[in-house]
Amino acid sequence: MPPGLRVVTTGAADGIRRRLLVPPDAAPGAPAAEPLPSPAPAAPARRSSVGRLPGFSAGLRLALGALTGWFLFRQLLRLEEFLTLLLLSAFLAVSLEPVVAALCRRRLRRGWAVAAVLGAFLLLAAGFLLLVVPPVGQEAGVLARRLPLWLDQVHDHHSALGRIEDRFHLAEQAKNALGGGSGPGLMGGVLGAGRLLLDTVTSVTVVATVTLYLMAGMPDIKEFCYRFVKGSHRGRARELTEEILTRTGRYMLGNLVTSVIAGLATAVWCAAVGVPYAAALGVFVALMDLVPIVGSTIGGIVVSLVALAVSWPVALATAGFYVGFRLLEDYLIMPRTMKFAVDVHPFVTIVAVLVGGALLGIVGALVAVPAAVALGLLLDEFVFPHLDQR
Repeated sequence: MPPGLRVVTTGAADGIRRRLLVPPDAAPGAPAAEPLPSPAPAAPARRSSVGRLPGFSAGLRLALGALTGWFLFRQLLRLEEFLTLLLLSAFLAVSLEPVVAALCRRRLRRGWAVAAVLGAFLLLAAGFLLLVVPPVGQEAGVLARRLPLWLDQVHDHHSALGRIEDRFHLAEQAKNALGGGSGPGLMGGVLGAGRLLLDTVTSVTVVATVTLYLMAGMPDIKEFCYRFVKGSHRGRARELTEEILTRTGRYMLGNLVTSVIAGLATAVWCAAVGVPYAAALGVFVALMDLVPIVGSTIGGIVVSLVALAVSWPVALATAGFYVGFRLLEDYLIMPRTMKFAVDVHPFVTIVAVLVGGALLGIVGALVAVPAAVALGLLLDEFVFPHLDQR
């Protein structure tokens, strides 16, 4: 027994006597405190059979992520039209930014500079209407006077129009295109045309309004976007942004030059072969040529139809002229102009326009070349130097 301790015998409620070693100064006869029972070991938690399935939690997270992505994608599809109009507005504002900046450098306030650009656009639109509305109104009057005569010839089976109607049934096809021969069907066709016109006017109004706001607030918008860049890289980000904006403005200038060439070629051709309203048709083709892919084609079809008023040979010659001019413009004029304006290879220009048109239609083709310019600058700044150092 260790020295300094004494043996004490104690009793317990369970009838078992125990002998304990206590210090000598402990009170005699005082029962020693019973040792606290050790806690029973906790039973191991049972895992559910679902949690023991291999890869169940990973698969569940993957399924939830896929469903969330699909939901967001469906919401973006609903906003497709709005996002397209917003993209078009941003492109127009960026394209006109060099003009507004040039006016601001001449000590003109930004609001007045935007108003000057808007006024110039309204003057161009008014000039176009003055050139187009009088001949269109005159031809509409001639068409209204000749329409009853043409209807009589359609019902005359011995006339040329009557024989064409007997063979192709053009009148019936026209009724079906309008929604059927009954009143409700015709009313539905008219309402559909009215809805299309209303949607077009609404889209044009939205694009014009958003473009004006973006042009007026362009400096503040750029400064807000710069705040997402690190302070040490912010200066270089400003330089790249200004370079992209400058080249986008040059692209629009090059596109405008090609459109002017198309308009002048149309006016000269129409005056040479005797097609009426040569100046108005030239302005119309120049405006349509601003729309990539389909603009010049629509302009050529319209001019060829107007040339039918002269003769079939003149109309066919006009159509052949536009086919040749379209090939010349797509593979010679436009690529070389873009090479001079934005320093992009002609092959890149053609591929960018085709890919942009396939993805986003007309708007995609319109912004394809500036997007290719921006991508090239970003590659030269961040990707290629890093690869060259390896």
